[in-house]
Amino acid sequence: MKEANVSIGLTKPKSPSNVGAIMRAAGCYDVKSVFYTGERYDRAAKFNTDTKDATQNIPLIGVDDLLDCVPHDAKVVCVELVIGATPLPEFEHPQNAFYLFGPEDGTLHQKVIDKADAVVYIPTTGCLNLAATVNVILYDRLAKSPSTIASDELIRQSRDAKNKVYIKKHKHQNSL
Repeated sequence: MKEANVSIGLTKPKSPSNVGAIMRAAGCYDVKSVFYTGERYDRAAKFNTDTKDATQNIPLIGVDDLLDCVPHDAKVVCVELVIGATPLPEFEHPQNAFYLFGPEDGTLHQKVIDKADAVVYIPTTGCLNLAATVNVILYDRLAKSPSTIASDELIRQSRDAKNKVYIKKHKHQNSL
């Protein structure tokens, strides 16, 4: 099976902390690129909170129209509270996806929804913060993926270097 190609599109993000958290999630979930529209993020970018420096490896690109940069062979998946949208637990993620998210203080335009291959919502009471929404979508994609690798070696590679905690399986087990 060929490698999945996942990209994210953000509509007029305003919060640099949200974009920083999204970039961190992009690095954790193997997102190839992140696009955004609007000028609000550019004005606030100096306050970026991408603590893992994901922007060193994942392009963060300002564009005029997210629909003009849909990656080749990607399905457009809008994530928005829209009447008739598919609840996330019932959604099957496409292998190649371009996930589009609305702004923190608004919604995706109808023309974007009309061009989508799928529209999905997270069934919560109220709406989530933008970065939380991106994290939930990307985690759901990972959790439903048949190629998810879950192992102690992945934990060793992913955790902070100071983290030496382990679960004692036997009373006298040696530390890892």
